[in-house]
Amino acid sequence: MRIVVESAGPEDVPAMASILSDWIDATPWMPRLHSRDEDRAFVAGLLASHEVLVARAGGVAGFLARQGGEIDALYVAATARGRGVGSALLAAAGAAESDLSLWTFQANAGALRFYSARGFVETERTDGNRNAERLPDVRLVRKAGGAA
Repeated sequence: MRIVVESAGPEDVPAMASILSDWIDATPWMPRLHSRDEDRAFVAGLLASHEVLVARAGGVAGFLARQGGEIDALYVAATARGRGVGSALLAAAGAAESDLSLWTFQANAGALRFYSARGFVETERTDGNRNAERLPDVRLVRKAGGAA
């Protein structure tokens, strides 16, 4: 699979929102708090406030949104998972040159494995009282020069 990572534009919002919404719908432990239209508005808002990258492999295969070293979203389409899309997004976000941090849910075993394999380490756990979903979460950090 040939993956091209580039800056996202408004034309990418529908595909990005679909990736996010599809993940929510396919994840049994994830509550659906917002409609698909609200997910689209959320993703459109990311373009205004974040650096947003898309991975293309035919169409949009995934996206990453970050503010500085804080990753606020990294989602990969179900059909593209395990094929290097997430790794390509991290690399393009400057993963080797800067510290990166993020929150993920403790129940998201796949994400925890993915980030651990790329040099992220756990620094904090919460009971979920600070996130909208009220799900226990975990903070992960990777120092500059960590694995890609």
